[in-house]
Amino acid sequence: MSKRRVSSSRRKTSATTLEQKKTVKKTATKKPRAKATKASKEAQFSKPALGQSKVYRFLGISLSGGKADKACVAVIEYYKEHNKVFLARLYEKIKTEEFISADLKIHEIVAQFGKEIESVIFDVPLTMPKCISATSTDLEGYETSKEPEIKWLREFFAEVNKKKKPRKMFTPYTQRCVDAYLNHALGENFDIQHALGANLAPLTARAIYISRRLQVPCFETATKVALWRIGHDLRVAKSHLKFHKHSVTGDESRKVILSQLSERKGIFIYQQDMKSMVENNHAFEAFVAAYMGFLKFRNEVEDRPAGFPPEEAWALIPKNF
Repeated sequence: MSKRRVSSSRRKTSATTLEQKKTVKKTATKKPRAKATKASKEAQFSKPALGQSKVYRFLGISLSGGKADKACVAVIEYYKEHNKVFLARLYEKIKTEEFISADLKIHEIVAQFGKEIESVIFDVPLTMPKCISATSTDLEGYETSKEPEIKWLREFFAEVNKKKKPRKMFTPYTQRCVDAYLNHALGENFDIQHALGANLAPLTARAIYISRRLQVPCFETATKVALWRIGHDLRVAKSHLKFHKHSVTGDESRKVILSQLSERKGIFIYQQDMKSMVENNHAFEAFVAAYMGFLKFRNEVEDRPAGFPPEEAWALIPKNF
């Protein structure tokens, strides 16, 4: 059977019709582009868009009592090539469950990143006062001790007492040199607790216990001092910096500080994490601790002062620009 052929006139008509359809598609009016949603904006800053750039990670840990469920870990990632800083992960309310301790969970969170961590920063002390540490062999009273740390404290408070009354006496079995320095040498009354003071002693013990298992550099920061310096640079009101822990107004203060860090320092924070840190001060302080690790990487933290005992602990605080 012969194939049915279409007449030349019909073939031309069909071809013309197809061409018209193509023309209509090409000349169709373009729809106006929809405004970027919050999700699409976040996608523009997503980590995959940064390709295979080297990432530097800084972990911040905010501790609570060992039997509480308030400990938090924050992970900041810095893509140096693109100058991008992200709050990448936020672990909240880490608590003990059955036979797995919260301390082990914190260790496992840090360990999952392997050696891809620049530093881990705690928001509590990481060392004991020298006179009761294992390295102290001094048996003299602290009025005459020749231990470098005790001698420094004695001379430091002699200067403090020339300017302030009533006279203050140090207690080297609860207090470290860095505690005294942060309280009295920075021009503000930060009321930094002693490493083995009544409220801080359990947290100091817990931080030492956790940090000695970690195979990465560990440092400490004093959140009150760090926030004061950070906020001064951002021109945040002093009331927000002093009362970020306040049970009533603290959430508003944390929101202001985080918004300024995001807008003026270019730190990208996902909305859910922003909400969590506004509502949870431990999550907020974990982020501040991680941010101090980033500032240390950028050489934007204070060096220990001249004459400070070389073996004494030091806390990370921002430079006073």
